[in-house]
Amino acid sequence: MFLWGTATAAYQIEGATGEDGRGASIWDTFSHEPGRTSRGQTGDVACDHYHRWPEDVALMAGLGVNAYRFSIAWPRVQPLGSGQVNAPGLDFYERLVDALLGIGIQPVPTLFHWDLPQALEERGGWLDRDVCERFAGYAAVTAERLADRVPLWITLNEPFVHMAYGYATGVHAPGRALLTGALPAAHHQLLGHGLAVQALRAAGASQVALTNNCTPVWPASQEEPDVRAADAYDILHNRLFNDPVLLGKYPDLSAYTAELDFIREGDLATIATPLDALGVNYYNPTRIAAPTGDALPFDDAGVSGYPTTAFGWPVVPDGLRELLTGLKARYGTALPPILITENGCSQQDVPAEDGTIDDAARVDFLDRHISAMREAMGEGVDVRGYFVWSLLDNFEWAEGYDQRFGLVHVDFDTQRRTPKRSYHWFAEFLRGQNTDT
Repeated sequence: MFLWGTATAAYQIEGATGEDGRGASIWDTFSHEPGRTSRGQTGDVACDHYHRWPEDVALMAGLGVNAYRFSIAWPRVQPLGSGQVNAPGLDFYERLVDALLGIGIQPVPTLFHWDLPQALEERGGWLDRDVCERFAGYAAVTAERLADRVPLWITLNEPFVHMAYGYATGVHAPGRALLTGALPAAHHQLLGHGLAVQALRAAGASQVALTNNCTPVWPASQEEPDVRAADAYDILHNRLFNDPVLLGKYPDLSAYTAELDFIREGDLATIATPLDALGVNYYNPTRIAAPTGDALPFDDAGVSGYPTTAFGWPVVPDGLRELLTGLKARYGTALPPILITENGCSQQDVPAEDGTIDDAARVDFLDRHISAMREAMGEGVDVRGYFVWSLLDNFEWAEGYDQRFGLVHVDFDTQRRTPKRSYHWFAEFLRGQNTDT
């Protein structure tokens, strides 16, 4: 069965950050620090999904999706990141899972979508090797409750972005700016992933995936310095998080570090524990030039000549086809089936006087990207699902509430949900699909 769905993340929609025993996450801490987010906005309330989830499930039913990708908040399940389990937290996710199953929607939970318990960050976060075992323990207690009803699990969401923004540049939580000193956070996320795969399977999970943010990398020119810089960026963004999982080895990281002393014997075998699917999040290609400074071995040259989203990201649907066929060419038989676990765009969605939201640009974006995905499938790429980001307008991390990605408009003052034109378009599209394509 081909999975057609939407996606969300716990901190971006749930709110209720201090309710029912939930512990603090790094995003609770970070967003309350002055200057960290747009206009000082936080996810304290977000979309109030913790209380309004039945309404949101009803929106999914009206949409006609057969799958829903959401994330489980680690600090809602284990407030301190390990040890005592918070029963009300697991109860919440059990109610959500049962409601989804009751209307024929497959729940696809992601265990980590960037909201690390603050207590673990105070012990070093993903720079501390100990967090890997704690993540596996959290995976085990969650799966013990839900694996009898949830067939497909995702361990991590976009470990590249969490490492790069959270630990290398500091624009996301936990706000560390270590540049290449962030590489241990990459390895420890991958090691935690491998241990979690094993823990999930031991608890009865039948399918496990990892979601990586991937991008086609274009050199700014065919001159050798630009080509070399593009290769260095491809290693950092794509291969650093795909090669160890699929091939059991790291790419050449000499452009970033001469020391890999955070890797221990047996780590790569654990990281390469076989997967049932690879989640791919695609938004846009990246154009890279030779570096003008010494901090990193590349410069982001920007992609021009294409329309852009409200975020300023270039809209390049064929980049998805290029990415998917490139993964197949690079990894061959080592590449498991692929799920497009995020694809979508931000737009300035302003309700008309009659309350409707005509987000025609989003309709065009989704239509063209789905077509590009199908072109890749026609070229032999085994794609088994497509999830629109996102069901709801939500808290968009450091951008606060300024960027709207939802199929459903949320008035953050009243929490009123209003389906946009794209919601109705996707619903009509899904009515015309069979579950095999």
